[in-house]
Amino acid sequence: MVKAEPVFRAVLLVLPFAVAVLVLAALARGAEYDEQYTLFLTGQVPRPDWGDAPFPAATAWALQHPTFDPAGIARALRETDVHPPLYFWLAGIWRSVLGADLFTLRLLSVACSLGALALVGVLAHRHGVRPGLAMLLTLGSYGFVYTGIIARGFALATLLTLAGAVLLTRDKRPLGLSAGLAFGAACCANYLAVFAALGYLAGRVLAGATRVRGLALVGLGIAPFLTLDLWFFLAQRNARPDQFPPFDLLATLPRLARLSVANLFGGLPLYAPAPWSEVITVVLAGAALWLVSITAWTLRANPRPSLPLLGATLGPPIGLLGLGMLFNNTPIELRYLAFSVPFATVLLARAPTIVLALVYAVQAVALGGLMLGRETMQPARETARAAASLAQGDLVLLPSGNDGVGIVGAFARESPADLRLLVVRPTEDAAAIRRRIGDERRVVIAAMAQDDASRTTIPVMQQAVTGPCWRPAGTGFNVAAFDRAC
Repeated sequence: MVKAEPVFRAVLLVLPFAVAVLVLAALARGAEYDEQYTLFLTGQVPRPDWGDAPFPAATAWALQHPTFDPAGIARALRETDVHPPLYFWLAGIWRSVLGADLFTLRLLSVACSLGALALVGVLAHRHGVRPGLAMLLTLGSYGFVYTGIIARGFALATLLTLAGAVLLTRDKRPLGLSAGLAFGAACCANYLAVFAALGYLAGRVLAGATRVRGLALVGLGIAPFLTLDLWFFLAQRNARPDQFPPFDLLATLPRLARLSVANLFGGLPLYAPAPWSEVITVVLAGAALWLVSITAWTLRANPRPSLPLLGATLGPPIGLLGLGMLFNNTPIELRYLAFSVPFATVLLARAPTIVLALVYAVQAVALGGLMLGRETMQPARETARAAASLAQGDLVLLPSGNDGVGIVGAFARESPADLRLLVVRPTEDAAAIRRRIGDERRVVIAAMAQDDASRTTIPVMQQAVTGPCWRPAGTGFNVAAFDRAC
């Protein structure tokens, strides 16, 4: 009990602050592209057919109304997506009990993040690090907060990965089977959690903390989840062949480094114009190297106990590089690298308190940008507000995007219930769009270019309202209005 007291005190001090940060961030950020598939999948239909006629935004809301059908979710994931089922099953239950709103669903991720933060304190304490400092450094990390509030499986996978690590560090008798179950469940919430789990295990093996019997127990716990994952993955593996650009090592390594720093310090360079943005990038990179150097210096005398943390930190970037080379694509995104964050922050929390105070100050600015900065947010909220202002009861043209879900769902979520939408498919030409517009007096184009399909559709939408019978009637954030002139 005495040993648990520092962790208990840290949790009591940090978690109320964490609740405020995470809930405010979940409230402040607009609806996002990827969240919409969660809402539709746990709603009425995973891939809506929007038809040829205009419809009010409330129609999309109705299609996202929750219904919990575990078999239907599993079937739809195998047929239409590239993710495992655990988070979506839990999200379906959560929405059926607590309600249909996006913020309500985000609270599931917030709850998982609070649990993960408490486990960071336990893990830090067991690795000889002050739990409060590690928890604050984790909470200040942009990648942890961002993935910890969106309606996707990242927060759940992070919680379960940390649970596996904590179970392995139990004082007298590590719970290998239970740790394996936690690691396996993490991978069933998000496949990419496997890299942090494998990295932590590899570090324990190198440190001599886990031997053959322990590994066998961990493997036994992972096995049932791995079987389930394979059943889904083998059906999904060719679902999105063009999701990422082709692999290019020279382009990938700088992106990997930049996003790794962004996980800790956020998108601060985005808030300043050139050349200051480049200056800030260099300064942040230097600060990150300085922090890593200080941490390495503090570990020089006895690095072995920290090998599991180092393995879990390096596991995601190394694993993503390996995936890229294997499948000839570049799956390097901030949210995938965020699985490293809780382990990296436990390592970095060994730095002197004065150094951490400077880091916390920078992180506070970055989190302010996460909550308030347009540059870090997806465009649905501001675009919908601008379109509603210009439409004046008339029609909004919206690209369907790659799947008819991400762009349409997010825009509708942020729109007034009666805003009339016409979803334009990538295969349509300008003449077909004009026929569907019919006799509408005003048309507002919502130029939400968030994927390859929408980027090719938007110019065609603009062609449809170009000519002597149309005149510009106003512009706004990502939108342009056109009135019929003849």
